[in-house]
Formats: sequence, structure tokens, C-alpha cells
Amino acid sequence: FFKFHNKVNNTKIIHPPTISNVTPPAGVWYNFCKLKPLSPKEAFEEDLLLQSIAWPDTPPLQSLSLRKSSDPAHSTFTILGRMGGGQWQIGDKMEVIIKMYDFQGRPKNCGGDVIVARLHNPALGAGVAGKVVDHLNGSYSAVFSLLWEGSAQVEVILVHPSEAVTVLGRLTREQPDRVFFESQFRSGRVSETTTCNVCLRPSRQPVCNYTELHTGQQWFCYKPKKLSCDARISHSIGGFTQNITAMENKLFQSGVNLKVSIQASGLANITVLQQKKGKVSLESGPSGYYYQGVWRALGGTTVWQFNTSSAITQCLRGKVIKMYGDSTIRQLFEYFNGTLSGLKEFNLHSPKQSGPFIALDYPNNIFLTYRCHGPPIRFMNVPISEVHYIANELDNVIGGSNTVVVLGIWSHFSTFPIEVYIRRLQSIRSAVVRLLSRAPETLVVIRTANPKALNLYETLTNSDWYSLQRDKVLRAMFKGLNVHLVDAWEMVVAYNLPHSLHPQPPIIKNMINVLLSYICPQKGG
Repeated sequence: FFKFHNKVNNTKIIHPPTISNVTPPAGVWYNFCKLKPLSPKEAFEEDLLLQSIAWPDTPPLQSLSLRKSSDPAHSTFTILGRMGGGQWQIGDKMEVIIKMYDFQGRPKNCGGDVIVARLHNPALGAGVAGKVVDHLNGSYSAVFSLLWEGSAQVEVILVHPSEAVTVLGRLTREQPDRVFFESQFRSGRVSETTTCNVCLRPSRQPVCNYTELHTGQQWFCYKPKKLSCDARISHSIGGFTQNITAMENKLFQSGVNLKVSIQASGLANITVLQQKKGKVSLESGPSGYYYQGVWRALGGTTVWQFNTSSAITQCLRGKVIKMYGDSTIRQLFEYFNGTLSGLKEFNLHSPKQSGPFIALDYPNNIFLTYRCHGPPIRFMNVPISEVHYIANELDNVIGGSNTVVVLGIWSHFSTFPIEVYIRRLQSIRSAVVRLLSRAPETLVVIRTANPKALNLYETLTNSDWYSLQRDKVLRAMFKGLNVHLVDAWEMVVAYNLPHSLHPQPPIIKNMINVLLSYICPQKGG
């Protein structure tokens, strides 16, 4: 029995009764999830985005076998020597070669494994994410920027073998509705509950179309038998259909092949000396790194430290901060609400998951709000009157130099075809462009996706592989606009703490400092 975020006690999990539902006949394409046509310009962008996130070929479903799959226990990594010889210095790029082997100890000859890597020194509170390159032949490179003096240890993690990626791809193609939702309908004493989703499988049951007219975002519910479509009063997560074979299940084993470290064939650490001369090259490098537990951004942005409630209050004085998104954005709202002594939350009697929430510091004229994004959202009992889409919310923001907009939307889209996510971001981006056109001094900050703790259920609904693809799409779609990123992906990978959907307090504090440094680029405290 599985639960969403380990909080929702009545989430349903359904196991199909027969294996025939799992392996369809060859050539069958599950096309019941039809999306609205895009304009030629949008369709061209979508094609480019799909090409940019195309994953290397992985083994076909018919040939999947645990014995032939990537095994982190047999695989190794090796630190290559410094180019030109000599001792490592700050500013150098260090390369690690990762060689993958299967459970029989045989070298892999294809790519497609999901691998993350970092360089760190826990004693110094230092860490940086590595850039992993797939050579498509069973070997990978991880490249690290050397950014601090002293010891630096390499850590390489196999998130998923390529064979698991094959299964995750199958689930998205065949079961985009495996996470399903419900709405309650009520009129007087009559109440009914029906299933809802971005796409509903064809049936004889009539359907209510709740597609949002302004943004075009699709949403459907099966029509209740006795009530009209207008009687809908709430939105909730319904449950999850787990539909994988026993063989596929073996590809997602914690401690075996799911987020397991790969060991070094030799030394796993190096010693870095101070740079003798010249300037540190940061081209195509990481967005930042940790030193003494503090995130230091690269590329020109200074991250100030706001270590006291008064320093944060001084930065936010006179500001309106509007936060929109999933629970990872709500986490930022909760940080401010719990940290600032002068900030008082007004009790709207809203659901604890979905909000909306409002907090006010009247003497310092600070106004902070949070609202969750629209469906698909895996929250319980969201009143239909509070089901709002981010694009529509942004169109109602006046904006200006005292307005800060913080966005984060990714986690709840993981089980759907990536095209669903692209369409949502296209509508949000258009609204951001309109906002910045009418009020160019508005500050817009976007929090990226991040890796999380994984078990079988979390993987099938929210794998890091899904998150990584959405993260790439988000960065590409907002590139070139006057928006700022909180790079949650690198900030989680680089820190010496377990991955978590809701990162632990030291990471959140650093994210808050990045956000505040965008708001107050000349201040710290």
C-alpha cells in the first residue's frame, strides 16, 4: 500500500487482475490521450524541445532481463589524470570515466542509464554537481569544476539502469492515466464522485469537459449519473494503478539498482591546490557550488547571506511576494512564515496542502501569498472555486518594482506525456511575457525541479528521470526571458544530504538566500 508524499491515507492503489493488461500486442499505440492542436510556431518549438530531451536508445521491452541490466555493484568509475600533468589546481576541470557492467559482470555496450555525480568535501561543507555525458557504448564521463582548495571526493550514483528507463517510457506511453483524480459532485442531499484526468479512456459513460477556455488546458471528468456537470464541488487525488510485470519490478530495487552508488576502481578523491595564475574558467560549468555550507553562485550573481529575521524583513520591506506552484513552492512560503517574527498568517480556513495562504507584516508592508497550480495536482479536497491556473493568476497581477513572482511547477506532471507539460509551460510563459511587457520591473523567479528519494511507488509516479526531462524543458522554455532561476537540481545534488522532494532545511535556507539575493542584489545581513 502506497501513499502520496506519505500523507494521504486514503489513496487507492489498484493492481490489475491479469498480466494481459501489462504487455500489449506489438504495434499497439495507446492514443486515447489526444491533446489540443498547437499553432505552427508552438508545434515547431515542441519538436525542438522533444529533440533536445531525446533519451538514448534503451534495451527493448522484449529483451529485458535483470541479469543483463546495469549493475552498480559490478560497475566502476576512474578518475583521469590532469590534462598536461602536474597537480590539480582550482579552476581545473576533472574528468571521471564510468564503466557500466551487468549483473553477470559483462560490460554494457549501450547507453541510457540515469546517472548523477557530485564532487564534495563534507568537512569543508563543499560540493558541486558534475556534468554526466553518455558515450552510448556503456561508458560515461562525469566532468567536475574544481572550485575549492583541499580534498575533493567523487560520488557517482546510478539512479536507474537503462532497462528501467525502458519501463518508465512504456508506462508513459501506455498508462498516462495511471495516477488518477476524482471530483465530488453535489446538489442538495445527492452526492456522487467520478474519475477525472487530463485524458479519459473511451467508455459509454458521458464526459464533462472542464477544459480551461483561456489557457486551453485540458481536464475531463466522467459525468455523474444523477447530477449535472455544473454540480462539481471539489478536486482530489484519486489513486494510482500499479501495472508492471514481476520482471520489470526487479529493475526498481532499493539497495540493488535504484539510486545506488558506484564504487571507484582506484582512488575516489583528489587534492586540489590554490590556482597559481590566471582566471578560473566557468564556461559550460555548474550554476554554483557549496563552500562552508553556503551556496555560491557562478556566472556573476552574488548570493548574500540573510541570517536573521530582521535581515530578511529589511529585504522584503514594501514587497508583494506572490508564490504559485506545487508543494515545493509552498515549502518556501512555510519557511518565510516560520522564520519572520513579524509575518502573521491570516487564517483563510484553507486545506493545508493546497491553500491558498496569505501572510502579512503590516508595519513593514510585506504581503506574501501562495496558491497551488491547477490540475493535475495531487492534493486532497481542493474546492473547485480554488482551482486556478497559474497563467490566469499572472494575468491578474499588476506587477511593478515592488512585486515578486515565484513559480514552481513540475512534480505533478511526471506521469503524463511530456507534451502535456510543454503546453502548460507555454501558457505560463505567455502570461509571464505579458506581465513583463506591461510591468517590466516585476521580478520573476522560477524554482527548478530536483531529485528526490525513490522507492518503487515514487519511481513509477515521480522518477528522477521524469523530473530531469521536465527540468530540461523548463530551462529551455524560459531561456532568454528576464526571469531568474533557483537551481534546485544542482543545489540538491551538490549538498551532502539525502535527496528529498522537499529538500532539508540547510538546502532550503540556501534557496531562500538565492531568492532574496535576486530581490535585494545589494543587500545582505
